[in-house]
Amino acid sequence: MSKGVLAAGIISLGILAFAVVNIISNYFSGNELDYYLLKETTEAAMTDAVDIGFYRLTGQLRMDKEKFAESFVRRFSQSVNQDRNYRIRMYDINETPPKVSVQVDSTTSVTFNSESLGIRNQIDAILETKYDENRLIEELMKEGKLDYEQLNSRN
Repeated sequence: MSKGVLAAGIISLGILAFAVVNIISNYFSGNELDYYLLKETTEAAMTDAVDIGFYRLTGQLRMDKEKFAESFVRRFSQSVNQDRNYRIRMYDINETPPKVSVQVDSTTSVTFNSESLGIRNQIDAILETKYDENRLIEELMKEGKLDYEQLNSRN
């Protein structure tokens, strides 16, 4: 009888250890996947939201807030894991220079005493360029096709 109880104890201990290892690996791999998903999605959405017309005229980067938010949510929702609940918070979005602060909270399916495990990732991203001058504007001005004084007189 004692050997049977000992075998049952070893089996139940093995099942418990397997469950704990599964929960911990789910938490840590979920954190890593959420971080890289947040990083890549933010970078791609910021690039999508750059105002190309403004950049061509002035040589400065400017981002559209609404376009960034729409692109971020669309891209993020296409790539997330379906067994988690996500909450996206956009704290700070600047158009010039392009800067965003995004926080993503996700909850796992594991609960202890009606409390779920949460993962929080936050990223602050700034989009910048290495160019100081706008070559297109300089070429157009040299050719006489662009005159800033005509543009200023319209406004």
